[in-house]
Amino acid sequence: MAGCVSRVELAVSCRSLLDKDLGSRSDPLCVLLQDVGGGQWAEVDRTERIKNCQNPEFCKKLVVDYYFEKVQKLKFGVYDIDNKSFDLNDDDYLGGIECTLGQVVSSSVFTRPLELKQGKPAGKGTITVSAEEIKDTRVVYLETEALNLDKKDFLGKSDPFLEFYKQSNAGTWQLVYRSEVIKNNLNPCWRKFSVPLQTFCGGDFNKPIKVQCADHDSDGSHDLIGAFETNLTQLQKAGDGSPVEFECIHPEKKQKKKSYKNSGIIRIKSCKIETEYSFLDYVMGGCQINFTVGVDFTASNGDPKSPESLHYISPDGINEYLIAIWSVGSVVQDYDTDKLFPAFGFGAQVPPSWQVSHEFALNFNPTNPYCQGIQGIVDAYRQILPQIRLYGPTNFSPIINHVARFAAHSAQQGTASQYFILLIITDGEITDLDQTRQAIVNASKLPMSIIIVGVGEADFKAMEFLDGDNGVLKSLTGEPAARDIVQFVPFRQFKNAPREALSQMVLAEVPKQLVSYYKWQGWPPVKPPEIKMM
Repeated sequence: MAGCVSRVELAVSCRSLLDKDLGSRSDPLCVLLQDVGGGQWAEVDRTERIKNCQNPEFCKKLVVDYYFEKVQKLKFGVYDIDNKSFDLNDDDYLGGIECTLGQVVSSSVFTRPLELKQGKPAGKGTITVSAEEIKDTRVVYLETEALNLDKKDFLGKSDPFLEFYKQSNAGTWQLVYRSEVIKNNLNPCWRKFSVPLQTFCGGDFNKPIKVQCADHDSDGSHDLIGAFETNLTQLQKAGDGSPVEFECIHPEKKQKKKSYKNSGIIRIKSCKIETEYSFLDYVMGGCQINFTVGVDFTASNGDPKSPESLHYISPDGINEYLIAIWSVGSVVQDYDTDKLFPAFGFGAQVPPSWQVSHEFALNFNPTNPYCQGIQGIVDAYRQILPQIRLYGPTNFSPIINHVARFAAHSAQQGTASQYFILLIITDGEITDLDQTRQAIVNASKLPMSIIIVGVGEADFKAMEFLDGDNGVLKSLTGEPAARDIVQFVPFRQFKNAPREALSQMVLAEVPKQLVSYYKWQGWPPVKPPEIKMM
């Protein structure tokens, strides 16, 4: 499971709050609660209280962990605080809102009317929430080498490696990077490496950095060759063919020998600071995520009228196809402003000609295959089932190529404005494996990701092959995929799990895939974040 993508800071302000105090204005405070399941809400954070103010702009930001793959339901509550107790039950409620964190981060400014309870407005009061990711997105890239290091090994030369330490506020040294070991070499050249600026020096260019060079011994008793202290301001002078050199000093040798000069030279060949953008930078910077669904209507699913069929809709109105659409769609829909989702079927005979089609619109409208919201996809699916004949073969490539055409058109604009997610739900019996491999390899060069949910009890070996987790997927001609864009999940693993578990599993990779595409292209967010120090 993907860890927390990041932490988000929410700035809150209100306008026209209700006035609950006699003779003076309300003294508001805003509390943030998060849905923890089972109808329970837990407090995450709260702002300060502002005295006598109906239009507060709270200074204290609310901090919450953000996960793309979950629907995170939030509740903002505004209270008039007239006592010193922490408990809010004895304070007047000035109104609140419920929303999802996805809605907040995908809006540049999120404003809603405050409600005292569902459907009952709190006067003219409104709340505005804006999100910012807490981080310094800069990364330090360093290239290092050494000259004439001391020989430490009795039979051979030294096996040197480097360690970089930053000084903590308490004055102790914390390791931030350890290089690889280069065997038997007194003039080593280490691999280029990168460390987040925050990790490297806490964002402080003048914070002391200690660099140690040691001789590696397999028993762990590494011998110090020498060390020096510097800071990022000095290191930054390296680059464009003019390295910065530091003498590597062994303190004991220096004390013992008057004639001691150094134990070698460490040369910083280049030191660059670059910005690494995150998933939230792209989403908050205006990137829309477009969601398309492809549903497998091949005969191997079984007759939809039979309870054994994967397309059979149970008396409570669901089946595995519908659960997969709801589960994934409910997360993705917050990131798409128009909430219009194209939905297609493949592998069925379609009226009026009863030709087999591998990309027909679920709403039978080829010029406008868009469904209104996730509910629209569900409704279209239910309506089309009795009107088509399940057939075959199971061809994935037409629908992948269909979405790829839109992604290619978007990529021509050269901006990080549109990313495409294709959800294919299938019973796994694929016919056009070679064409699908080629389609995925082509799509890996485009702003898109493919999620395959396998329903039923079939052997999903072909799907696992397309996922490419066991090595890079290659086309028939041997061309490798530019990035890993396919995530396959068998539904049966989630049969008895909560509904959210499926979406968390299939969507966990999407933030990484989106960032890897834009990084590969070198495209910043449409509206890049302003760098704000922590």
